[in-house]
Formats: sequence, structure tokens, C-alpha cells
Amino acid sequence: MTDASAPMEGTPLIKPSAIDHPLYDSVVEACRTVYDPEIPVNIYDLGLVYTIDITDENVVSVIMTLTAPGCPVAGEMPGWLAEAIEPVAGVKQVDVDLTWEPPWGMDMMSDEARLELGFM
Repeated sequence: MTDASAPMEGTPLIKPSAIDHPLYDSVVEACRTVYDPEIPVNIYDLGLVYTIDITDENVVSVIMTLTAPGCPVAGEMPGWLAEAIEPVAGVKQVDVDLTWEPPWGMDMMSDEARLELGFM
């Protein structure tokens, strides 16, 4: 018997981003302007931004996480990210959702973030 709520085998834990959308690079750059106040690295390079989905109508949906559920800015950071993305030329609307699945891990950081934090 299988658990109907469990993801199908081979299903990615993190939904892929809309990397082919013309606004994608600008949205990523906006994400890189938001920093975790406890870590001197932007949240994109920390690996906290899981998915950037952009519709044909230029509605941006972001799925992000935090380094830990008890993060003191848990209630604020999604708003900071939305405020950073909203001014990007062409963006019509921004929705930011917080998830805890999969949990964030240090392996999600970019090489630049690891270098900055002295892990490389």
C-alpha cells in the first residue's frame, strides 16, 4: 500500500524555476538584494529561494524557505523579497510563499556563498 500524499518517485522536491522567461534574470538579481540579517550573504545564493515561477502575464510566484523554522525574521522576509521584486520592470504581481519542505541545508548554498562564509 502506498501513501497517496507522498511524492511520486522521481518527482523533484523543488519545483523547477521559469529560467527561460525574459524576466527571470532580473527577478534573480532582485532576489540577490535581500539578505538574511544573521548571515552576510543574499538569500538567493544561500539557497533560500527554491522556485521562481513567472507566468505569461508576468505574475511572479516565489517559493522560499528560511535557514530554520525559528528564524526571527520568518514573518518579514517573504515581504522583503516581494518588495525587492515588485519594482522590476514588467512585473505585474508578486506572490511569495514560505515552505519548510524540503528543509534548507548548507548544501543548497552557491559556491560563492560557501566561499564568502569560509566553507570552501
